[in-house]
Amino acid sequence: MSSQVLPAHAADRQPVNDSILVEVRNHIGHLTLNRPAGLNAIDLDMVRTLHRQLELWAEDDALHAVVLRGAGDKAFCAGGDIRALYDSYKSGQRLHLDFFEEEYALDLAIHHYRKPVLALMDGFVLGGGMGLVQGADLRVVTERSRLGMPEVAIGYFPDVGGSHFLPRVPGELGIYLGVSGVQIRAADALYCGLADWCLNSDMLPRLDHMLDHLAWKKNPLKDLQGVLAKIATQRLPNPPLEQLRPVIDHFFALPDLASIIEQLRAVTVADTHEWALATAGLLESRSPLAMAVTLELLRRGRHLSLEDCFALELHLDRQWFARGDLLEGVRALIIDKDKKPHWNPPRVQELNAEHVASFFSGQEN
Repeated sequence: MSSQVLPAHAADRQPVNDSILVEVRNHIGHLTLNRPAGLNAIDLDMVRTLHRQLELWAEDDALHAVVLRGAGDKAFCAGGDIRALYDSYKSGQRLHLDFFEEEYALDLAIHHYRKPVLALMDGFVLGGGMGLVQGADLRVVTERSRLGMPEVAIGYFPDVGGSHFLPRVPGELGIYLGVSGVQIRAADALYCGLADWCLNSDMLPRLDHMLDHLAWKKNPLKDLQGVLAKIATQRLPNPPLEQLRPVIDHFFALPDLASIIEQLRAVTVADTHEWALATAGLLESRSPLAMAVTLELLRRGRHLSLEDCFALELHLDRQWFARGDLLEGVRALIIDKDKKPHWNPPRVQELNAEHVASFFSGQEN
């Protein structure tokens, strides 16, 4: 069951007690992902509710802006409900097909939305959560934020537009984030251009108060920026990735995964030796096939439009349940929880370049 859709003039309506809470206050539409016990993981019903509400508000002159947030203090959204997609494929249903098509359509709609969208990225913002926020005009993180595209850990690849926004992170940092699946905090999110503003989480009620009393002028986006400028910052000191940037740019520009891991293990420079060994070990725990497809996907995405990136991701999705490592990753990490996935192939050195390339065949881009 999805939450009901509210027009902007229904400011006196109470939020619906459901997976998406919908409220309008002071000409701002507030959309809250409301599955805090599940870290606000998004399912198809939530995707459809969000999309319908955004479409309604886009045509409503009384609505000036939209705020996206997650319920609770743990997560904005920790990704898609992958267990449901696994069950769909195993039972011969098509939920897993419909979900990706409609999720990507929602993400693309946010990128092109005609009114400013402010995303409050408090807590975990992973996978599908990143897809919702990266198209927002104002992306706000807090000290509790943990951003990432961790798909390779379950034998999948970064989607939801990740093939567009990751390669556009400075240097090879986005390739590193996608291929390794590591999470970053607020300072690195700002440094990478994956967030715009940071404020302390205890200021979120203050932000709501300011939004509720905002005197709108002619430009809603500038009005919102003016609010954030009073209580938030656009840069934090000493982002860890800034220091690591030279070595990441070197290693993750290498031609293939085997070369990346081999050279990481050969690092002897004292200040990067520990990081290099840890990164090599992390890569060796991921699905080799997922990482190889991710590397190719992100390198292609660097030269593609946003729409073409989503199309390429969907092309991969339509093959991945049958040919990729996702089912095994979900089994090992979510269902059986033995944390011992049997990847195919099990080692990066056993990857077949032609097999990796075959995932991209039949797709014009």
